[in-house]
Amino acid sequence: MQIIDGKAIAEQIKQEIAAEVSERVARGEKRPHLAAILVGHDGGSETYVANKVKACEVCGFKSTLIRYESDVTEEELLKRIKELNEDSDIDGFIVQLPLPKHINEQRITEAIDFRKDVDGFHPVNVGRMSIGLPCFISATPNGIMELLKRYNIETSGKKCVILGRSNIVGKPMASLMMQKRVPGDATVTVCHSHSKNLKEECLEADILIAAMGQPNFVKADMVKEGAVVIDVGTTRVPDATRKSGFKLTGDVKFDEVAPKCSFITPVPGGVGPMTICSLMMNTLKAANHEF
Repeated sequence: MQIIDGKAIAEQIKQEIAAEVSERVARGEKRPHLAAILVGHDGGSETYVANKVKACEVCGFKSTLIRYESDVTEEELLKRIKELNEDSDIDGFIVQLPLPKHINEQRITEAIDFRKDVDGFHPVNVGRMSIGLPCFISATPNGIMELLKRYNIETSGKKCVILGRSNIVGKPMASLMMQKRVPGDATVTVCHSHSKNLKEECLEADILIAAMGQPNFVKADMVKEGAVVIDVGTTRVPDATRKSGFKLTGDVKFDEVAPKCSFITPVPGGVGPMTICSLMMNTLKAANHEF
């Protein structure tokens, strides 16, 4: 059993990006610039955006954080998005989700110029990804594909089972794993809350990707010997013994499942660090005008 160290791979990629940025600047080209819009004071979003700003520093990017209180109007946000779309110094930007209830997230997402949509949520990027065209791939699936590639995990012809059908992870993950590419070329099954024979489906998986948001859902009796298990879950579970009062828990019961696996991602330190790293990769792509 080998633990997939997402933290180490993410650091390695950020150093590779930093080296490329140094070369760009030495050639007299501009430093890549990532902007983030943060609405309100959600704890998880605050932490995530702070980590993005830190990652920008490591990669040598310029970063701009634009903050609004949670009572900001949708019109005001759309106006700022239009300004960012038209600002030639901004290569890519994100609007941190979730947004307050009075704001239509889909309308906000679609207002972003798809060439600057480094989160990969715009319907144009989602559509291009589904037919294998160059695009910005949403961060978590992109990070998982990078981990599979860097650990040389064989995916061609393998049975891949994905637990969860979200627009951010499950659906794009299924699309990427079935494409004619490396990693990819897998036979994909997507399971969700209405799936029957869930345990039987999981037991057939050579590669099991758990993205349901249900702590410790995947037990040892659901995983076959030698399977590759990718745990996307990050649920805050109360824990009085920790200073924070909680611990991050994945969808996979790690201690029980790990001995059966050929490869497994831990939580934290697996998929999580790759998500922010993917955003950096997309920002560099945007700066290079790769599509």
